[in-house]
Amino acid sequence: MHEGSCHCGAVRYAVEGTPEKAIECNCSHCQRKGLLLWFVPRDALAIREGGESLAEYTFNKRVIRHQFCPTCGVQPFSFGQDKSGAEMAAINVRCLEGVDLDAIERVPVNGKDF
Repeated sequence: MHEGSCHCGAVRYAVEGTPEKAIECNCSHCQRKGLLLWFVPRDALAIREGGESLAEYTFNKRVIRHQFCPTCGVQPFSFGQDKSGAEMAAINVRCLEGVDLDAIERVPVNGKDF
């Protein structure tokens, strides 16, 4: 179990699993924010605090619901579905506490062409 939060701490969450790989997408959104995304089943994510205050952003095909703290602007996770329709969460591993980012394999994704 990993704990995470936005920068100001208003949004706190826990996620089950160990991030071994993270997507590094070059789309206009992910690149500008520097997101490193670890995809997990939606039920692996438990929002502990601040879920009711999250703001949401969608763009392009509007299939990923990017969640961010309206106070500090940090995006700790997003919601969407995999190809089979299963609910997923994309965890921004940069928001997890105690995770060695250098130990996580980065998988480049060419999101510019989506």
